[in-house]
Formats: sequence, C-alpha cells, structure tokens
Amino acid sequence: MDERIQRKVEKLEQQCQKEAKEFAKKVQELQKSNQVAFQHFQELDEHISYVATKVCHLGDQLEGVNTPRQRAVEAQKLMKYFNEFLDGELKSDVFTNSEKIKEAADIIQKLHLIAQELPFDRFSEVKSKIASKYHDLECQLIQEFTSAQRRGEISRMREVAAVLLHFKGYSHCVDVYIKQCQEGAFLRNDVFEDAAILCQRVNKQVGEIFSNPETVLAKLIQNIFEVKLQSYVKDQLEEHRKSDAEQYLKNLYDLYTRTTNLSSKLMEFNLGTDKQTFLSKLIKAIFISYLENYIEVEIGYLKSRSAMILQRYYDSKNHQKRSIGTGGIQDLKERLRQRTNLPLGPSIDTHGETFLSQDVVVNLLQETKQAFERCHRLSDPSDLPKNAFRIFSMLVEFLCTEHIDYALETGLAGIPSSDSKNANLYFLDVVHQANTIFHLFDKQFNDHLMPLISSSPKLSECLQKKKDIIEQMEVKLDMGIDRTLNCMIGQMKHILAAEQKKTDFKPEDENNVLIQYTNACVKVCGYVRKQVEKIRNSMDGKNVDTVLMEFGVRFHRLIYEHLQQYSYSCMGGMLAICDVAEYRKCAKDFKIALVLQLFDTLHALCNLLVVAPDNLKQVCSGEQLANLDKNILHSFVQLRVDYRSARLARHFS
Repeated sequence: MDERIQRKVEKLEQQCQKEAKEFAKKVQELQKSNQVAFQHFQELDEHISYVATKVCHLGDQLEGVNTPRQRAVEAQKLMKYFNEFLDGELKSDVFTNSEKIKEAADIIQKLHLIAQELPFDRFSEVKSKIASKYHDLECQLIQEFTSAQRRGEISRMREVAAVLLHFKGYSHCVDVYIKQCQEGAFLRNDVFEDAAILCQRVNKQVGEIFSNPETVLAKLIQNIFEVKLQSYVKDQLEEHRKSDAEQYLKNLYDLYTRTTNLSSKLMEFNLGTDKQTFLSKLIKAIFISYLENYIEVEIGYLKSRSAMILQRYYDSKNHQKRSIGTGGIQDLKERLRQRTNLPLGPSIDTHGETFLSQDVVVNLLQETKQAFERCHRLSDPSDLPKNAFRIFSMLVEFLCTEHIDYALETGLAGIPSSDSKNANLYFLDVVHQANTIFHLFDKQFNDHLMPLISSSPKLSECLQKKKDIIEQMEVKLDMGIDRTLNCMIGQMKHILAAEQKKTDFKPEDENNVLIQYTNACVKVCGYVRKQVEKIRNSMDGKNVDTVLMEFGVRFHRLIYEHLQQYSYSCMGGMLAICDVAEYRKCAKDFKIALVLQLFDTLHALCNLLVVAPDNLKQVCSGEQLANLDKNILHSFVQLRVDYRSARLARHFS
C-alpha cells in the first residue's frame, strides 16, 4: 500500500516539474513578444509626435497667411465704406437697415478712429461726415438703450451698453440710466428711505447690464448725494439758519444722522476699492459749510436759551436779579458779619423763596444734554473734546453760577442776624434744593460729558473745573449753615429770655410747686425738635450728622450758660434737673453720641444743686463728674442759695 502511494507521489512530482519547465519557457517567450510590442509603440509615438509637429507648423503657416488675408478683407470693407463717405452717398445695407445698427456701430467706430489719423486739410469733409454719422449712431444707441430701459428689457439694455462701451458717449448712456432710475423713486416724504430702496433695487440690476457695475452704482450714489440730498438738506437748513437757531440745530442733527445712517446701509454694496472714503467725501461735501461753524451756533443758541429759561423763571417770581457784590467794602462787610454776626446793613427778606427751581434745572440740563448729543455727532473727532468743554462751560455758567450760586448768595443775604426775633430761616431749604440739583448736575457730567472727553487732555480740565465749583459752593453752604445755626441759637435765647423767670428756680413757696418743668424748657424743646427734623430733611449722608453735632454742641452750650445765670433753691434745683432731663430727652432725637453725653454730664452737674452738703464731695467724685475741672463743679455749686450759709466753698479749697 505504502509503495503504491510512494510511486504515485513520485509520478506527480515528475509531472509537476515538467509542467513548470514548460510554463517558464512560455513566460520567457511572452516577455520577448512584449518587448517587441513596446518598441513598436515607442516608434509609433515618435511618429505621431513628428506628424503633430508638422501639423502645428502647417497651422501656423496657414494662420500667418489667413490673418493678413482677413485683415486685408476687413480693410477692404472699411475702404469701401470710407469711399461711400468720400462720395457722400451711403449705399451699404449696414447703414440703411436700422436692424443692423450693431454692425454699423462697429464699422463707424473703426472709421472714426481711422479718420482721426488723417490730415485735416485734405480730408476735412469726410472726417466731418464720419463724425456726424458717429454722433447719429451714438444717439440712436442711447435712444435704443433708453427705450429698452423704459420697457424693462434687461437683455437689450445689456446688448446696447456693450456696443456703446467703445463709444465716447458711453458715460452718457450711464447718465441716462441713472436719470431714468430716479424717475418716480422719490415720491414719499422720506428722501433717505427712498434713496436706500432705489440703491437696493439698482444694485440687483446693474450687474446684468453693465460690465463695470460697481462704477455705475457709485456714480448713481454720487448723483443722489450731490443733487437730491444736497438740495433737500439745503432747503431744510437755509430756511431756519438765520431765523431759528433751535430748529436749525435740530434739523442739522437729524439730517446728518439720517445721511450717515444711509451711508452705513450703502456700505453693503460693492462700490470699488475704498468705499468708506468715497461715502465720507460725499457726506462732507453736503455738510461742510454747516459743520465749519456748528459749535459757534450751538454755543450762541445755548447761551441765549439758557438766559431765557432763567429770566422767564425770575419774571414768574416778579424778581429782579440783583448784582452780587464782590470785593471791596461788600466783601469786608460779609467777612465781618460771618465772624461777628454784627448787623452790617439789613438782610434781604426773600419771603421764603429759595430762588431754586427743579423745572429750570431740568430744562437747562435737557438743553445741555441735547447739545452734547449734537456735539458728539457733528463735531470733527479732533475738535470733539474742545467743543464738549465749551458746552460744559455754558452749563457751569448758567446752572451753577447764574442759578445755584445766585440762590446761595441771595439765601446768605436773607439770613437774619442772630439777635433777630421771630426770624424765618429758609436757608436750609436752599441747601436741600441745591443738594438735589447738584446730584443731577453730577449725573449729567458722568453720563454725557465724560464719554466725550475721557481720552483727551480736556478730562483733567473738566474735572478741575467741576472740583472748583463744588468747593466754592461748599464754602457758601457751610457759611450759610453756620449762620443759620447761629440764628437758631439766637431764637432759643429769645425764647429763654422771654419765658424763663428767676422765680422758676427760686420759688416763693417751696412746698407749692406744681409743674414738672418750666414753660421755657417746653418751648425750647419744641423749637429744637422742629429744627432737627428740618436739618434731617435738608441734608443727606454724613452731612446730617455733621450739622446735627454742631447744632447739638451749640444747644448744650446755650443751656449750660443759661443755667448759670440763676440761683437755685432746693426745689428750684429739682426743677432745673427736670428741665435738663427734658433737654436730654430732646438731645436723643439728634442720635449723636457726643451730644447725648454732653447733656448727661449737664444733668449730673445739676444734681450738685440739690445734693445734701455732706454728700457733695462724694457726688463730685462720682463717675460722670470725676473727670471735670474743679472750677466747673465749683461754679455750679456757687449757684445754690445755701452756698454761703452751708459753707460749701470748703469742699473746693
């Protein structure tokens, strides 16, 4: 079995080796035939290249022969047409058939170029005829373009425009297109919106007609600006330029804004390379004569308008503005009056009028706000900070100086001297209104002026001007408040002098005292509470505490000095303690720790008026009195009616 399989395997191996040799032989033969075929292909490719070179050479030769031939034929035709002009009779169908206007235009355009090279003396007549035909055809083409535009035939317009492109009258064709585009386009009241719609429509159409659409569209826009818009702007502005500055400025701002908005819309279109500069020049050309002196008109209007607002207010109050004296004798009198409260001349009775008006302030700020907005829009960027500063200076002059400062000066002059009886004190009302107004002024400074000057050297100048104004007003406010507090104390002195009796603290019948505190105390406390409330309503922030502290200290000093004018019996001392307790209760309304502490100490001092002689030393060394000067304690003890009889001086020796 194994031998049989082995023989079979050997037989198959021999057969396989035989077939492999035959296959290898066959592959060698195929490789040889492939090499032969490749050589044939190379030879064929070289032959084809050779033939192609010959064909190209032949083509060049034919073209070299044909091109001059075509030129000669074309020249012959042109000579034929030229002869017709020379003879004075145009017989060719191309000139007589209106449907062949395109071919005629091509021929006449070439003849026109040739005629320009000919000497004038010999060919003047024929040159004139060619020029005349050139002009006629040009007019016919433009007329054809016009008719096609009216019919809305875009393809015909494109065809005619392409022919006219080589004629001198091509620009006239563009002009006709621009003129007809605008027919019926400006029928509404809004010329700017009409212009935007027209340009939008033409932008979609112009590329289908002309080979240079951006130039045509730019020319249309230039025409709209230089003719339609310039005329419209002039009509709107010249009407009010000399007669009504307010309306003139409003119209100028509105027209310039709408023109720049239109320019922004037109920036979307392709108008050539530098469309930003192109549109800016068009706007400048319209408005340059108005913008050159804009700020002078603005300042002039703002000045007259502000003066009118103030004058109208003072007229409504039947008030004639008085000149505020400064320097010299007037200034000396004012300083002396501040320091000594001497009546150097009568004070002015303002009848409770502050001469400050919220309506006036709102009107002035509104006018200035509009001026800032116009300034921002209409000023050249290099002039903007300078112009904004001039407007701010107008606001300072009329709002701060002519209105607020005048009211402060008038208010100061209206404060009566501290020894006046039943004086009406209105200066705190002035303080309250001036404070409110200055907040509005500050808001406008930050909201409308700062953005215009924030990156310029004018910023520091404006801030300094504002600071100076604040400081000047604070000086006058402080002066007025100080004198008002003096008047309040003066009123309280009058109340105490009129209502306090010596018998209040040294009653004739010690056992028959029925009152809890004196009538003078009741009236003073009532007056003080009203003034504290008025101060709170007139001030804000830390100013309230500052003024109340000053008022409280003066109130304490007044009561302290007042109490030292009397002698006190035992029952009178008790009544004095009750009065001071009431004063202390009133002092709590101040909500100032120092003022309450002063009255606490005064209350403790009043205990010295009633304490038993043997306990006097102990009370003097108590917590509230231990730190006081012995002379102060002694001065209070001296007010007792039993000071000599009880030999109380020994306690202070």
